[in-house]
Amino acid sequence: MPESRIKSTKLQNFAHRAGSSREPFLMQDIIQLLPDSIANQIAAGEVVQRPASVVKELLENAIDAGAKNIQLIVRDAGKTLIQVIDDGAGMSEMDARMCFERHATSKIRRSEDLFTIRTLGFRGEALASIAAVAQVELRTRRAADELGTLIRIEGSEVRTHEAVACLPGTNFCIKNLFFNVPARRNFLRSNAVEMRHILDEFGRVALAHPEIALSLYQNDLETYNLTGGKLVHRIAGIFGKNCREHLSPCQEETGLVKVTGYIGKPEYCRKTRGEQFFFVNDRYVRHSYLHHAVMTAYEGLLPAESFPFYTLFIYIDPVHIDINVHPTKTEIKFDDERAVYAVIQAAVKRALSVYSLSPSLDFELNANHWGLPYGQKNFTPSPPPPESSVVDKSGNAKPPTRNWAALYDEFQQKFPEEQIQPQPAAPSELTFGSRINLLPEGRQPGRHLRPEGEPATFQLHHQYIVTQVKSGMMIIDQAAAHERILYEKYLASLEKGNGGSQQLLFPERVSLNPADYQLLTEMKEEIRNLGFGFDVTDRHTVVVRAIPAEVTAGKEKALLEGLIEQFKWHQAELNLGRKENIARSLAHRSALKHGVRLSLTEMTTLIDQLFASSNPNYSPDGTPTLHMLTTEKITSFFAR
Repeated sequence: MPESRIKSTKLQNFAHRAGSSREPFLMQDIIQLLPDSIANQIAAGEVVQRPASVVKELLENAIDAGAKNIQLIVRDAGKTLIQVIDDGAGMSEMDARMCFERHATSKIRRSEDLFTIRTLGFRGEALASIAAVAQVELRTRRAADELGTLIRIEGSEVRTHEAVACLPGTNFCIKNLFFNVPARRNFLRSNAVEMRHILDEFGRVALAHPEIALSLYQNDLETYNLTGGKLVHRIAGIFGKNCREHLSPCQEETGLVKVTGYIGKPEYCRKTRGEQFFFVNDRYVRHSYLHHAVMTAYEGLLPAESFPFYTLFIYIDPVHIDINVHPTKTEIKFDDERAVYAVIQAAVKRALSVYSLSPSLDFELNANHWGLPYGQKNFTPSPPPPESSVVDKSGNAKPPTRNWAALYDEFQQKFPEEQIQPQPAAPSELTFGSRINLLPEGRQPGRHLRPEGEPATFQLHHQYIVTQVKSGMMIIDQAAAHERILYEKYLASLEKGNGGSQQLLFPERVSLNPADYQLLTEMKEEIRNLGFGFDVTDRHTVVVRAIPAEVTAGKEKALLEGLIEQFKWHQAELNLGRKENIARSLAHRSALKHGVRLSLTEMTTLIDQLFASSNPNYSPDGTPTLHMLTTEKITSFFAR
């Protein structure tokens, strides 16, 4: 019996045993092609995850069209409107209609083109996916055409297709995103969170193409207005003018790859990720392996859990890379990752060394002389050169100086009252035989006298507070303990809205980048409840007039910037409410650090406040604030 006949008989027997409910399965076909509208919605789940995804796709299309000026208009964090206007090449009437079809693209023609891609888009899925979950309006015209084309689409269904008068270029309006997918719309975060994602995408596109002028308007307010120019000007326009002094150029070129861009000085590091950018052939990518190359170059120069700033452009033949890895096109593969790794690491190390950003050893330095610090007792200066070799700047020999002592004696004879007397030696410390300087059992006096009955308390290496308790001794981490105390104070101030503040004699101007400024405006009420007082003067600049009472004055700018940075780190790593996040962030930034010397009164006050808190055993992030060392444990160290 043929094999196919045997398989058919087995399938019939299986259907007979399964019962009559299986008969329809055998009698009719059940696999069908999905309608385009459903297929586009499925594709939109990968391509259009949030409003920022739409912004990215539209901006990249405008750049591929050769635009030199691009304008982005956003309302309600993109939920109501995302509009991108460019002066690019525009589209014909047929192209305008075809661009909304799935897998319709002008970037590739054959399979070989996938390995020579130099454009940002090539899949042909983005516009079809956007049109499936939003109300889209397109106006476009080529410079050679008299009239343009207007197309309106709702949920993949074309509503309007007609000629219209418009400017050369393309104007996309995306309205009511996810209007027909309410479940997806409900999963969107708050406007503040979604707007920060839009700012991130806008910033990446702006960094990748500094020669293009871009502007961003949020709810009719200008957020960015970036003119085309050099990369360093674009970095300053996005992250603030103050960052320019912390940048160093980085460049390296081999036969395989070229690396160029800027790196940040080690002191310009941040506690959070987000200011690290790789661009491969002007396309933003995420690559943990290459990030490790940069971090290795910074090894030994950064504090723990800190990240440097870098904006690095990698130019490589498209034959050696594969960008068709993920629908978002932010992942990439190299055919020789180790070689690229080595070039990037060498480029960053070279930039750090050339611009004196990393410590170096000078083997030509005479350590017996100039290597010693000023004032070293065993320092012996080099003997002066012979008089005959002393010449002036013009090369003429100077007169001998052997008679200088006689000249000085003559001067003293004329002005005897001006004679310089030797300084008296510092008086030695005297101890009088008073009873207050005598301790029991003939012990010598110490610096700190403790009243009888008070527990012994002292500071260890300016990091820990050691105090005596009934069961033994207690060791307190002064930084963690102070952070716990401040956290509860700040949280109470946020709940009651009555945080104490101290006015500054000289207000401090603080310039923020648009993303940080946006974040500050979102939580300005909570920050003011903590005790901060600030006014907004112009775009992205605030004037700090008051700070919380518990904070030491003098570093207002660093405190406010550190508060925002810590808030972003907590927001990225932890799921906290806004008030708790702000309280923890400010407590971490303003708490005592290791190395601060405390008096006996300060140590006693800190201990009392710690045990008055709700949870004295742990800091807000779960770090232990104290450890007990019992008498039994101490005795076990010396047990024989």
